[in-house]
Amino acid sequence: MDFKCALVTGGAGGIGRALSEYFISKNIKVIIAGRTESKLQDAAKEIGAAAYYVLDTGRTQDFPEFVARVTKEHPDLDCLVNNAGIQRPLQVTKDEADDFLSRADQELDVNVRGPMHLSLRLLPHLKTKGKGATIINVSSVLGFVPFSIINPVYNGTKAWVHMWSLNLRTQLARDTDVRVIEIVPPMVESDLHRERENPDDNKKENNDMALTMEEFMKDVKKGMEKGQDTISAGMGVGAVGKWYDMYGENYDKAAKGW
Repeated sequence: MDFKCALVTGGAGGIGRALSEYFISKNIKVIIAGRTESKLQDAAKEIGAAAYYVLDTGRTQDFPEFVARVTKEHPDLDCLVNNAGIQRPLQVTKDEADDFLSRADQELDVNVRGPMHLSLRLLPHLKTKGKGATIINVSSVLGFVPFSIINPVYNGTKAWVHMWSLNLRTQLARDTDVRVIEIVPPMVESDLHRERENPDDNKKENNDMALTMEEFMKDVKKGMEKGQDTISAGMGVGAVGKWYDMYGENYDKAAKGW
């Protein structure tokens, strides 16, 4: 980890906060961003973040002004962590079409357009930072393996984050020093399921597959410190490994010929 200053979206809670705390423990300056100022204030104070910004990553029209401000106020910024995301249970036969589409569109805005727009808006600045400049995208095991039915939009957005991370890494490697890392969480205890009938069904006491945040971060720390480009934890390690066993060689051939 050669970066010195990281901007973490969704940094006030869950995986974003855990990553922020880890970076701070490694003497990396951290800036957190999110939608709720009170949560950002509390988190920034509790973990020792250098600053916080109120930012809805689903409102890409706000990004040019935000990027101009954050790079001016923190010119040392050399790492973007695209962590903010939402997961919604959606059922095409039960939900009203207008409600389904409204909720799905917001999910697409936050999970797809957010990381894509923010990465590209920050890229000119990151390219000036030399070696160490990094984009970290948080995807999901649900983007690798088809065992979820209730999240039809979320699953697709995370498959997109995976392919975006692969392609972005390959294209940036051609003529920049910007590195791309993908973190692939399995089921981790958090508030990601807050819109489900049982919002605690990703807690270890309710699901043997779930990892505590501490268990998840233990594997993430190892992957980060080993310099891995794709990092998972728990059962996610095997799922990601199977994907690369099946498709990795084909992708590597395509990347070499690009």
